[in-house]
Amino acid sequence: MDTSELYARGLRRRKAMFGEADVEKRMAAAGEFGAPLQNIINAYVYGDVWERSGLPDDIRSLVMLGITAASNKPAEFKVHAKGALANGCTREQVQDVLLLVAMYCGVPAAIETNRIAAEIFGEAPGAPAKQIEP
Repeated sequence: MDTSELYARGLRRRKAMFGEADVEKRMAAAGEFGAPLQNIINAYVYGDVWERSGLPDDIRSLVMLGITAASNKPAEFKVHAKGALANGCTREQVQDVLLLVAMYCGVPAAIETNRIAAEIFGEAPGAPAKQIEP
């Protein structure tokens, strides 16, 4: 099956959400060994699932924050927190998601992700506010 259209669409979406430099860095991180996984991520995660019309992008981002926080994946949470900001999520929305994670999954699951969210939203001590280009 030719997935080149899905791949191209997914790569465009991924770069719009996370920035071209970050996406290129993540794609190159595992070298040629990781290329098949990156193809799957671009084509199916971003080119297919993220392109579905059932949820708006900001809600999809909030869901991803809940999933990555609850499953203790702080590196992925940080990536998706940047994407959530690019997708128009507010500080209050992210804060509410993390409070739900704390209540339903335990406070330890929300501690590190709260710190990361504060950093992304420019509220960590000494952190400049993050600007996302349109």
